[in-house]
Amino acid sequence: MPLFPPPLRGRVREGGSRKRRTRGPPPPTPPRKGEGSNRAGVVAMSFITGVGLTAFGRHEGSSALDLMSKAAELAIADAGLKRVEIDGVLCGYTTIKPHIMLATVFAEHFGIKPSYAHAVQVGGATGLAMTMLAHTIVDAGIARHVLVVSGENRLTGQSRDAAIQTLAQVGHPDYEVPLGPTIPAYYGLVASRYMHEYRVSQEDLAEFAVLMRDHAIAHPGAQFHDRISVADVMASKPVAMPLKLLDCCPVSDGGAAFVISRERTGEAGVRVMGCAQAHTHQHVTAMPALNELGAEIAIARAKKAAGVEISDVRYAAVYDSFTITLAMLLEDLGLAARGEAAARVRDGYFSRDGVMPLNTHGGLLSYGHCGVGGAMAHLVETHLQMTGRAGNRQVRDASIALLHGDGGVLSSHVSMFLERVR
Repeated sequence: MPLFPPPLRGRVREGGSRKRRTRGPPPPTPPRKGEGSNRAGVVAMSFITGVGLTAFGRHEGSSALDLMSKAAELAIADAGLKRVEIDGVLCGYTTIKPHIMLATVFAEHFGIKPSYAHAVQVGGATGLAMTMLAHTIVDAGIARHVLVVSGENRLTGQSRDAAIQTLAQVGHPDYEVPLGPTIPAYYGLVASRYMHEYRVSQEDLAEFAVLMRDHAIAHPGAQFHDRISVADVMASKPVAMPLKLLDCCPVSDGGAAFVISRERTGEAGVRVMGCAQAHTHQHVTAMPALNELGAEIAIARAKKAAGVEISDVRYAAVYDSFTITLAMLLEDLGLAARGEAAARVRDGYFSRDGVMPLNTHGGLLSYGHCGVGGAMAHLVETHLQMTGRAGNRQVRDASIALLHGDGGVLSSHVSMFLERVR
């Protein structure tokens, strides 16, 4: 279902100059604040030119490829492009259709013949990892317009037990999986330790679920629209204590896509300023101390690449598979002090009209989670906010945005800064 107004039109050429090593004109000046650099003296340049998102929830009869195609069609139209102009495809993995060549399977299904195709797997960080890769690809001149796409019929395409068993394989095959933990169980362990170290309560975690539901209510494509309270979260069914049902994201069907281009295709542009990754571990049994996780490393690298500080950010989109995930990441990223993120939620700091609007579509916790496409919805919402097309969800200022994705059990991290340019 189309969720956006007609695409922005018009073209403006923009780009950076490459450093010269021979005699002639002087080399370009170093990137000014806000201009990321991928090589010494070279301004990395890419724009998010179009976005597409389906409603999340139940899509009976739609396959993963169907949902991916719907989102891709919306994104290409939003960029003002035609399918034939897409010369690169990056595809997130699916648990429903685990094909070893999913990118070309999708390209065939969608009717395009890209000159570059690649499938990516970094758990929940995959969407932003693909964006970072597309940013690099178009900046290098390998492709002009890269379609980043993912989607799954995870809710209707497999049983609950199958989904639980598949996702549990993220654990160590010798030391963890044989003991039977699920993804919520891993995060429950992390939550227990974090709550102990920073004096965070279950009621504190519940605040994040309430905030995401309040934001989802305003989005017609969200899976959940019933208002909830802290008391509702506390009374919900235990899943992996201290995490309860409403502390956990749902399983959803859905698709998301966007186009990354070397040059902007509309009057208003959303530029990738800088991005970075960090990978500290894969398994909980090898996890470093809570104050040494990858989010802090990734954000430090991304700030350096983009030339910005957290104080410059006006909008945030942060991975929220569980309430504990969101609480920890907000603090790791510098958006709140240790143990104080919940207090900022209660004070309205992260509300739509607050100082730092956060996940205004409802996030994974309430918009829904269809696998890789779930986190990609964060970027779609960010793009709508930055281009003034979020309707009744529109925030006052989204000129500079911070996005962060988390894969595994706080294992893989991608931080990214986006800038609105006129």
